[in-house]
Amino acid sequence: MKIFKFGGASVKNAEGVINLAKIVKQFSEKDTVVIVSAMGKMTNAFEVIVHNLLHDTSELETSVTNVEHYHTTIVSALFLDKNHAVFNAVEILFKDLRHFLNTNTSTNYNFVYDQLIGFGELLSTTIVSAYLNNFGVENTWLDVRNYIKTDSNFRRANVDWDTTCQLISPLKKQDSICVTQGFLASDSINTTTLGREGSDYTAAIFAYALDAESVTIWKDVPGVLNADPRYFPNAQLLSQLSYREAIELAFYGASVIHPKTLQPLQQKEIRLFVKSFLNPLEKGTEISQNQDVVPEVPCYIVKKNQILICISSLDFSYIVEENISDIFNILHVAKMKVNLIQNSAISFSVCVEDTFANLKDVLDQFQVKYKITYTSNVSLYTVRHYNDEAIGIIENNKNILVQQRTQDTLQIVTK
Repeated sequence: MKIFKFGGASVKNAEGVINLAKIVKQFSEKDTVVIVSAMGKMTNAFEVIVHNLLHDTSELETSVTNVEHYHTTIVSALFLDKNHAVFNAVEILFKDLRHFLNTNTSTNYNFVYDQLIGFGELLSTTIVSAYLNNFGVENTWLDVRNYIKTDSNFRRANVDWDTTCQLISPLKKQDSICVTQGFLASDSINTTTLGREGSDYTAAIFAYALDAESVTIWKDVPGVLNADPRYFPNAQLLSQLSYREAIELAFYGASVIHPKTLQPLQQKEIRLFVKSFLNPLEKGTEISQNQDVVPEVPCYIVKKNQILICISSLDFSYIVEENISDIFNILHVAKMKVNLIQNSAISFSVCVEDTFANLKDVLDQFQVKYKITYTSNVSLYTVRHYNDEAIGIIENNKNILVQQRTQDTLQIVTK
C-alpha cells in the first residue's frame, strides 16, 4: 500500500484540487490512502472562529461566513452541475459547525479548538473525494476519527496505538482509493487533534498500521532542503537522508517534516518521499534506512519567536538536579517546548516556545524560588554538519546571546 499526503497549499483553490486529482490518477494505485489537510490557510481561519466564539462574538458570524464563502467558491468552480451532492454535503457541514457554535457551553480553549478546527479537514476531504470521483478516480471517503484513537489531551493528543492499528488494519482489504483527513482523531467521545502540522503524522500512523510500502508527502517545495529559502536564498535540495538525520532535523525544527512522523516509519523501515506537487515528475527527497546526507552540505534551521529564560538562585547557591527537575516540571505542565538548555553553577537558561500562551504563569512560578530574566522574540539557529563557512554565515551581524557546539551541531540564540 501507498500513503499520499497533501498539505493545505496543494488544495488552496480549484486549480489545486484539479492538480491533486491528476497526481492521484497518475501515481496512485487502488491500494492508496490519500490524506488531505484543510484548504489553504483555513486552519488559521478556523482559529479566528475559535477566538471569536470565546472572546469576540460580535465578529463570529463574519468569520464563519468568510470561511463558508471560501469553500463554496471552490466547489462552484469544480462542479458545473449545481445539483451535485457535494453542495449539500458542504452545506450540512456548515450547519453542524453553526450548531456547535450555538450550543457550546465550554470555555476550555483547547477543547473548543479541537471541536471546531477539524471542520477544515472535513470540508477539504469532502470536496476532494467528490471531485476525484467526478475525475474518474473511484474512492471511498473515510472519517479519520473512526480510525485514529487517542487520549483526551486536546490539541496534542497521544495515539492509542493498539486500538488504532486494530481499526485501520482491515483497510488492507479495501479495493479502492481511500480519502481521509489529516490532523484529526478522537477519544471515546470527542474530536481531538495531533498538533499543528499533524497531517504528516497521520500519514505515518496509517503507513505503520497498514505496513505500507511508502509514504509520499506532496509539498510546494522540491523536497527537503538544507535550509529555509526565506532566510537562505541558496538553499539546496537534499536528495537522500537517513531516518536518523531526518529525525534530528525535525527535532531541531525543520518545518518540512513533522517531528513525530519519522519514528513509526523507521520502526517498520517504510520509505518516505517528499515531492513537489508543482513538479510531480521530479525525484524529490527519499528518506530511508542508513542513507547518508546527499549532498554532504551544512543544514540550517531557524526558529523565530522564541523566548530565552535565564534562571538563577536567589542566594548564589548551585542549580542542582532538584532545581532542574522543578524547572522542567513547571515547563512540562505549561506545555512549553524546550529547544535549548544551558547551565552553569548558579544559573540555568532555556530557549522555549510559548505555543499555549502560558509564559506569564511560568514566570510567576519561577519567581517564587528563583531570580528570573527573560528575552522575548529571539531566534534560534541550528546548523547540522557545520563548517567554518556555515559558522560565519550564522554569526554575521548578529547579537549572540547563547552559543553551543557539539561534534555535529551548532546552536546559536540571537536577538
